[in-house]
Amino acid sequence: MSSVQGKLVRSYWIAVALLFAADLVLIIHYTPDERSMGAVQKIFYLHLPVAINTFLACLTAFVASIAYLWQRKGWWDELAAAAARVAVQLCAVVLATGMIWGRAAWGVWWTWSPRLTFSLILFFLYVVYLVVRSSVEGRERRAIIGSVYAIIAFLDVPLVWLSARLLPDIHPGSIQLEPAMKLTLMASFVPVTLLAAGLVVTRFVLNRTSSAAANSDQANNPREIRTAPFVAGATLHGPKAIRQTGGAL
Repeated sequence: MSSVQGKLVRSYWIAVALLFAADLVLIIHYTPDERSMGAVQKIFYLHLPVAINTFLACLTAFVASIAYLWQRKGWWDELAAAAARVAVQLCAVVLATGMIWGRAAWGVWWTWSPRLTFSLILFFLYVVYLVVRSSVEGRERRAIIGSVYAIIAFLDVPLVWLSARLLPDIHPGSIQLEPAMKLTLMASFVPVTLLAAGLVVTRFVLNRTSSAAANSDQANNPREIRTAPFVAGATLHGPKAIRQTGGAL
């Protein structure tokens, strides 16, 4: 990475941190408390943007996996792996913030409602994806298996989204927000989305660098191909046969 690229990366993450700080000030000092839940409801302004970005990360892995199976270009697989890893991280935040919010709203840390259940399944699906990738040998074989798995795993995303709308669920199907709350929610999407995108790109670059290093090692250290000696007119069953040919190899 050049010095210019390094400065751009640092500037990006500083901007993300400043946006998070500004959003936190907005949440604490500008947004009114919800009448029934009070201040704890404000975790919603982190919970929902992170949840949507979890879906976007899963969608990225889904599209990249389809693209890899279609074009068989390695960077698509590396992008899918990067997005899936970030999806796991974001989904963990969704589950944690949801539990805190649920404790205040419903009096329990966890309940096996459809949305919570499908969300937990989503988390474990992508954890297993990462485990499967690390356990499969061979780059092409790993990419093919990972791509098929990521496509299947994505089927849980619409189930998470639609569960509260189509099935009886403790989650509300929709939420009515005051104008100030809507503004804060929209503002919260900016730093969270930039964070998620930055994490995916960073992980993708690391995957590309690792892949390039592996390719370089293979090019510099090719495997030695050993062949058995062949002697015309003789079978390789012992020194007698070789002596019959005059010892020439």
